[in-house]
Amino acid sequence: MRVFEGSESVDDDTRGCVLTVGNFDGLHLGHQALISAVTERARELGRPAGLYTFDPHPRRVLYPERAPRQLMIWEQVQGGIEERGIDRLIREPFTREFAAYSADEFLSEVIHKRIAPCEIFVGRDFHFGKDRSGSGEMLARLAPDLGIRVGIIAQVRYQDRDVSSSRIRELIAEGAVEEAAGCLGHIYAIRGTVVTGDRRGRTLGFPTANLEPDNELIPANGVYATRVRLLDAPGAGAEHDAVTNVGTRPTFEPGRVLTEAHLLDFEGDLYGQRIELRFLRRIRDERRFSGPDELKEQIAKDASRVREILGADRT
Repeated sequence: MRVFEGSESVDDDTRGCVLTVGNFDGLHLGHQALISAVTERARELGRPAGLYTFDPHPRRVLYPERAPRQLMIWEQVQGGIEERGIDRLIREPFTREFAAYSADEFLSEVIHKRIAPCEIFVGRDFHFGKDRSGSGEMLARLAPDLGIRVGIIAQVRYQDRDVSSSRIRELIAEGAVEEAAGCLGHIYAIRGTVVTGDRRGRTLGFPTANLEPDNELIPANGVYATRVRLLDAPGAGAEHDAVTNVGTRPTFEPGRVLTEAHLLDFEGDLYGQRIELRFLRRIRDERRFSGPDELKEQIAKDASRVREILGADRT
């Protein structure tokens, strides 16, 4: 996959592509439907499959006080897009100057002149241009005059509700990671670097990897069945089952929210390494225990429960 930083950098080999446009935070089922439509049509026509998106999210620029917490960091977005068969990724730097393009100007000056796709696929609720004045219906009406065919993809639903990034954010904030995974079409994951903590887990017999997350949105406080994937060499790509606690550790001296993963059947030093943490199931609330002995007993039960859950997940 080739990545272009801005529409002005698009080359002649990309012009004439089959394109989708939008914000793809989460790469959920709706996004996947768009990408599938683009890649399938591109293969039929023998054209590149293109995806055009914006960074940062427009609301971060226009309404920073109301900007949503992002589900993914750019590394995850780019990797997920490439895995799904996109050939050309165009990342437009979003600024207030760029936001001033009217819908007509955005279509004619940016989409038509700079990228020149032969076809565009967008979602039913797609909007574009200043004040989001352009719609999918407007695009379908005007784009053919520029030689661009338009396809509008129906809204994707999960459990009788529309799939959207905002719904997924709410689910993750509630700790409902299984339902979030249903909407996403994949397990919610965060990435970050393992940092030194107070080593309390090691003294309890359950050493943990204390994650400093790169992602903005962490699931609600509680204990989760998770899988850890190592991102750095040596061992990059290796996966380990883990019990992960998100919370303030109320049994001791409550502080800021920490994300700590106890990797099952793992020995080694992960300090300074980047890992990916995938949240499969929430198994209980975080709670205060009478002391270290009661906490150790509960962690052992949690580990046993996670082995049961993740073992069944593989069958």
